[in-house]
Amino acid sequence: MNEAASKPVKPVKSHRRLKSSPPPVRIYSLGGIGEIGKNMYGIEYRDEIILIDAGLKFPDSRLTGIDCIVPDISYLIENKHKMKGLFLTHGHEDHIGAIPYVLRQLQLPIYGGPLTIGLVKAKLEEHRLLGQAELHVYQEEDRYAFKHLAVHFFRTTHSIPDAFGIVVDTPYGSVVHTGDFKFDFTPEDRPANLFKMASVGGEGVLALLADSTNSEKEGFTPSERRVGDAILKQFQDCDGRILFATFASNVHRLQQVVEAAALCKRKIAVIGRSMEKVFNIGQELGYIRLPEGMLIDVKHIDRYPDHQVLIVCTGSQGEPNAALSRIASGAHRNVQVYPGDTVIYSSSPIPGNGQNINRSIDLLLRAGANVIYGSVFDIHTSGHGCREDLKLMLSFIRPKYFIPIHGEYRMLLSHRNLALQTGISDDRIFVMNIGDSLSVYRNRAKRGKTIPSGEVLISNGEMRSNEDALVLERMELAQEGIVIVVMTVDRKTRQIMAGPDIVTRGFVYMQDARPLLRRAESMLKRNLNRLGTQKESYDRTVWLRATRQVLRRYFIKEVGRTPHIMPSILEI
Repeated sequence: MNEAASKPVKPVKSHRRLKSSPPPVRIYSLGGIGEIGKNMYGIEYRDEIILIDAGLKFPDSRLTGIDCIVPDISYLIENKHKMKGLFLTHGHEDHIGAIPYVLRQLQLPIYGGPLTIGLVKAKLEEHRLLGQAELHVYQEEDRYAFKHLAVHFFRTTHSIPDAFGIVVDTPYGSVVHTGDFKFDFTPEDRPANLFKMASVGGEGVLALLADSTNSEKEGFTPSERRVGDAILKQFQDCDGRILFATFASNVHRLQQVVEAAALCKRKIAVIGRSMEKVFNIGQELGYIRLPEGMLIDVKHIDRYPDHQVLIVCTGSQGEPNAALSRIASGAHRNVQVYPGDTVIYSSSPIPGNGQNINRSIDLLLRAGANVIYGSVFDIHTSGHGCREDLKLMLSFIRPKYFIPIHGEYRMLLSHRNLALQTGISDDRIFVMNIGDSLSVYRNRAKRGKTIPSGEVLISNGEMRSNEDALVLERMELAQEGIVIVVMTVDRKTRQIMAGPDIVTRGFVYMQDARPLLRRAESMLKRNLNRLGTQKESYDRTVWLRATRQVLRRYFIKEVGRTPHIMPSILEI
C-alpha cells in the first residue's frame, strides 16, 4: 500500500473575504446647532453629499468691525467631488446669507423655492457672482434623484413664503429636515401640506432634524392673521405719520402692512436697501400686491399730510447702519422724527441685539415719538413653532432617530424632552454639537468621527478664520489705542533716511504728549540705525519686529500701557 496515500489530507483553509458591512448614512452640522443662525447641515452616503442651507449669523459685541459670521466649509471643499447640491429651505439670511462666501470656495448647484431663488439672485448680483451660480427653482411636487440619494419636499408655514421641509431618501429610509416652521391654520400664504407630512411619516422616517427655536414656549405659535388685525387697529388709531420697522424678509408682514395702509388711505415710502430689494422681488413674484399709486419716493413724503404717510423701514434689530437707527440718531438725510410720529417695531429681538434696540427706542422717545412694541400689542408673531407645534411635527413624522437643531443648547435640550414625551426613547435622541457626526444604519445609530468645522469671520467682504487673533487685535485697539510709525529706509546703507514719525489715535493726546513721542522717535531711530550696522543685509521683517519691541518696552516704562503698534516702512 502506498504510504503517501494513507496519510490524512489536511483541509484547505478558505481565503474568501468576509462580506463588508454596508456604509452608514452620515448626518452632521456645520452651523445652526447650539446657536441662532449660520444654519448648514449635511446628509452623506458613500460618494454623495446633500447640503441643506447655507446661512450666516450676526456678530455680538466682542466682534467689533465684523460684518457677519459664516460656517467653515473646509470639509466640503475636501469632499467637493461628492457634492450633489445645496438645497434651501427658505429665504431668510440665517439660511441663505453665506451662499456668496460658499460659492467663492466651492461650485455646486443651488436649489430653492421661487422666492428663495429670487432673493439668492439679488444677493449674488450684489456680490457679482450671479454668472458663476447654477440656480434651480423647485416646486413642492419636484423630486431630484441621484445615484444613491433622492430629494423631495413638503410645504410648511413660516414668516416668509415658499418655506419647505426637505426629505432626503437614503437606502435605509428618509432623513427629514423640517426647515423653520409653525402650524398656522389661518395663514397669509398657502397652507402647510399636512397630508404630505403624514404620508412621509407613514412611509417610515430614519431620522428627523427639527427646528428648536421656540421649544421653551408653551402652546401653539399665534396665527399671522391675528397680527394682521392688530396692525390694522394700530394704523386706525394713529393720526400722525407711521414708521413701521420689521425684517425685510418677512414678506407676509409686508403684505399685511400694504393691506392695512390701503384701508387707512396711506401712501407707503420704503427705506433701506434690503427692504427695497424685497419689495421689488415680492412684487415681481406676486407676493406683495400694491395698489397703483400707493408707493411714493421717500423724498416726497413732505408733500402729503401726516395722516396719509407710512414709512416702512429696516432697523427692527437696532442695527447701527439700518434705516430706523439712522432716523433715530438724526443721521438720515430724508427723514426726521417729530412729536406725533408713531414708530412700530414688528419683530422679536434676536439674542444679543437688545442693547442696540433699547438705544434706538430711547432716541425715538426723546424725539417725541410714540413707540410701540410687538410683544405688547400683538403686532408680531414668531415664524417658529412653540411646544405644541413641535410635538405635532414629531407625531406627523414619527422618526426612528431624532436630532434637535436650530437653537441654543438649552433649546435643543427642551426639544429633546418634548421628543421623550411623544414616545421616542432617550437612546434614539442625539443632542449634537457643530462638527459632530451621526452614523445611521438600518437598525442602529452611533456617534461618528468629528469633522472639521468652525467659524469664518467676514470683515469688509473678506474672510478671516483666526477668530481669537482678530478678537485680541480689536480689543487691543479699543482699549489701548494705536501707534502708527512711518519711516523711509535706504536698503543699501541700512540706515533711516526720513522719520521715524509717530502718530497716535486713542493712546495719548498728541498735543499734550509731544515730548513723550519725540523721545520715542529718537530712541527708535538710534536702535534701528544700530541694527543696520550689525546686520550684513537689510531684512524688512527684522526691522518691523524690532520697531514693535522697542516701542512696546518704551511705552510700558513711560506710560504703563501697550498700544497696538503698526509700523510702515518705505524702502528706497
